[in-house]
Amino acid sequence: MLIAEAPSMRPVLELISRVGPSEANVLITGENGTGKGTVAQAHPRGLRTRPAKGSSRSTPAGLSEGVFESELFGHVKGAFTDAKTDRVGRFELADGGTLFLDEIANVPMNLQPKLLRVLETGDFERVGSSRTRHVNVRIVSATNANLGEEVAGGRFRPGSARSA
Repeated sequence: MLIAEAPSMRPVLELISRVGPSEANVLITGENGTGKGTVAQAHPRGLRTRPAKGSSRSTPAGLSEGVFESELFGHVKGAFTDAKTDRVGRFELADGGTLFLDEIANVPMNLQPKLLRVLETGDFERVGSSRTRHVNVRIVSATNANLGEEVAGGRFRPGSARSA
């Protein structure tokens, strides 16, 4: 629960209460230190919270592309040198629930189509697998970047910049 008394927070709290119970994916923007993570934590999960799975969090910033892809989508044994066992990714962990992607603008360009596919269809493959898996995940994401500028600068795919 987010408690705020400042009049400037009233529209934020009203927006959270309106969008929270919906099935819409959410993009939270703002400068560093403005409370994007706090708003994401306060965001009602609507019908998406499942006791067994619920929500998951992933931060793209600072992860190499291979680690990031495995973190989000999982991998199968033998997919790369250190893949000793199958690993479930964040999307599967959050199936039926909510996945919070912090610093979404830092997703590497070559992984943005894979992320867009799972956002649009729910389909993805674990690293090293050709078996398509399907999940039903609501995305709450945050960034301090101006995604319009990132798209114009060629650092973010136009289709990936959609928000609800």
